[in-house]
Amino acid sequence: MPAADPAELLEWYDHHARDLPWRVSPARRLAGETPDPYRIWMSEIMLQQTTVAAVKDYFHAFTTRWPTVEALAAAEDADVMAAWAGLGYYARARNLLKCARVVTKEFKGAFPADHAALLGLPGVGPYTAAALASIAFDVPATVVDGNVERVMARLHDEHAPLPGSKAILTEYAADLTPDVRPGDYAQAVMDLGATICTPRNPACGLCPWRTNCAAWAAGTATELPKKAPKKRKPTRLGIAYLARRVDGAWLLEERPEKGLLGGMLGWPGSDWNEAPADNPPIRAEWKALNAEARHTFTHFHLRLTVKTALVPMGRTPKRGRFVLAEDFDRQALPTVMRKAFDVTQGS
Repeated sequence: MPAADPAELLEWYDHHARDLPWRVSPARRLAGETPDPYRIWMSEIMLQQTTVAAVKDYFHAFTTRWPTVEALAAAEDADVMAAWAGLGYYARARNLLKCARVVTKEFKGAFPADHAALLGLPGVGPYTAAALASIAFDVPATVVDGNVERVMARLHDEHAPLPGSKAILTEYAADLTPDVRPGDYAQAVMDLGATICTPRNPACGLCPWRTNCAAWAAGTATELPKKAPKKRKPTRLGIAYLARRVDGAWLLEERPEKGLLGGMLGWPGSDWNEAPADNPPIRAEWKALNAEARHTFTHFHLRLTVKTALVPMGRTPKRGRFVLAEDFDRQALPTVMRKAFDVTQGS
């Protein structure tokens, strides 16, 4: 069976590339237009653990409000965290700000093209550094995301399960990465995985690499990539305290910088564990609602008991601060906190 030819995939990409707001199309790129590293970086950070469909609106909002890395670096932390609310994995938002400030201060607002320098930026790991080097600067770096892993596993009929097979799949990808148009090639492989070589029901008849695909020849494409069994997610419990003052103000607190939802504004609450301690943030008559707020994080399920209270003027909270009704924005809360709020609206 002949080896896959990157040129064949690039020809397919020139006609079938997805239209994405951060992407320079093949036609525009061949005409000499170069990608904006800021937009590529922003998209890659947002796309970590998140789908293209979920990211598009956030990308548009961020790049409209902060069109350059210098503008983002000058933004207030709270504004960026609020704009990120709902996108999840909030450490990415904190690193987004840190990275923007490093690029602005140490690199005078220009992202470095050097792969090693990119790896030194906050929140930029091996995948993001390779994607930036390749797509933004046309460096022949090996870009491997979930789509690329799937394409490589099928192309080589690799049955070793993920995540243990990541190294060999990366080797396969590196062997195919060309010196000519490496940025377009990286996007072409990802597009192939996203639109043709899909997890279920791959459209092998439309694939430009079909005759080079060992899994297609063996009839095993739908079985790959193999994955090691996932561990069962534990369930943790917690309490969310929603206190409203008689003037309509809500009691909110900023979560610690480190940990889940770090730096985000949310409801005061207990620790999340098997037996959370009841420790209200302010003296009041608390009422536990019948409905729970439920949310799933990467490593565990969370069930929150929601308690509410009406608080008189002049009473000082033990933690948190009151936010006036006209300044309160449900959309600025992380998803789990929105769910807790929504429980109160249905009670």
